[in-house]
Amino acid sequence: MKKIKAALAVLTALTAAVTCTSCGNKKDEKPLRDLDAEVREQIDKIAQNDTLLENKIPKDDKNKNTIKWMATWDINPDGTGKNVPTELAVFQECYNGKVEWIKVTWENRYEKLAQAIQSGDGVDFFYAGDKDAFPKGVASDMFVPVDDYIDFDSDLWKDVKDINDSAMFGGKHYMAIIEVTGDNIACVYNKKTIAENGLDDPADLYAKGKWDWDAFEGMLKKFVDTDNQRYGIDGWWYEFGLINTTGVPAVTMKDGKLESNLSNPNMERVQNWLYELYSSDCIAIGVGKFGWEDKPEYIGEGKELFYPVGLYEFYTAPNQWKTKFGEDAFFVPMPKDPEADEYYVPCGTNSYVFVAGGKNPQGVAQYLNCKRCVYLNEELRSIADKQMVEDYGWTQEMIDMKNEMQALADANPFIDFSQGVSKDCGELLDKQLREAAKGTPWNETYDTINAVVETLIDEANDSAK
Repeated sequence: MKKIKAALAVLTALTAAVTCTSCGNKKDEKPLRDLDAEVREQIDKIAQNDTLLENKIPKDDKNKNTIKWMATWDINPDGTGKNVPTELAVFQECYNGKVEWIKVTWENRYEKLAQAIQSGDGVDFFYAGDKDAFPKGVASDMFVPVDDYIDFDSDLWKDVKDINDSAMFGGKHYMAIIEVTGDNIACVYNKKTIAENGLDDPADLYAKGKWDWDAFEGMLKKFVDTDNQRYGIDGWWYEFGLINTTGVPAVTMKDGKLESNLSNPNMERVQNWLYELYSSDCIAIGVGKFGWEDKPEYIGEGKELFYPVGLYEFYTAPNQWKTKFGEDAFFVPMPKDPEADEYYVPCGTNSYVFVAGGKNPQGVAQYLNCKRCVYLNEELRSIADKQMVEDYGWTQEMIDMKNEMQALADANPFIDFSQGVSKDCGELLDKQLREAAKGTPWNETYDTINAVVETLIDEANDSAK
């Protein structure tokens, strides 16, 4: 499970940029990248002329507008070759902004956050896109409402007002959702493997409206031959990737209250399908001699068909993702549920929470406004896309497919609050919702966990009163 959790944090590494305040020996660090002066000047000019950004700081103001960020990953360049993201450059140019990174591990981040709050260190913001911060952090008095600093009715935020309103807890906004993201889980495959085995390219099937569970399962059954090292679905993300295509998350929020969907017929249907995939050897992990470790390199070697994972795997230097998945690696959205009313994909959120005792909440709001500005401004978005091509070696086809995934998420957004109910609830659901894919019938799992989950949700809802 550590790999899954670490991957969730790395997913957002696309938004990286300035200096690390707690990174160890500076002599061992690689030089940090910065934008070309011409690109930075272009970003500054566009942002200064954008009327959505208000109260910009004059250029001659020498006061640093520092916001403290606690996370496992840095928003700033970190020596891996990542560049200054466009939104950070806007924050730097328009608000004299600086992000100070307080480094933590996945395992100790909440402990360190609690310590920082108690000591008055003034951590300003924390990532909510890992799905386990909200709403449980509210009950622990770790986070405060954002309503005094962000106007969700403004032109900058109004197109995400509905999704932010859907995540209100106790009548207040505690989470600032920049966007619902469509890159949370993609279905990665290798075009060469597809062609050599006479299969239809998933990208072509998607373009024709034929990429669904049936096509996905049919390709698996044609390809899988475990006696000859031909495996089906690999990785740590596929269960939830497929579950989410029903559009019915395990835990949702309605009218400010958490609700369980474990008894929803769609949950039963997708869990029974996962069991069928397991029974027909379509799932690689645990089958034959494959073992219980993921083998993403098998995608490039032609030994497995699908590796569902976040697109963070492709937000790296091209030699890194090509080494892992092969020269002909590509991706498509997770296959459509043929019985769903819409095309649902696993949605993430690019979202943040304001930490109790933070010293500069206004600065955090300015930074998040910059992120919204980049999202809405076509000129700034085009610069961000160009960065992706130059830094990560993407083709236009890859950018187009990523945009397709984003369009699906925008059209049919939803949030799964499973991890945010409580630590106990998150760990329980993270394990038990995977059991059908390991050979346990859904009815057995449901009977074991349903009452427990309902109790944990009731306790969480009571904390908002």
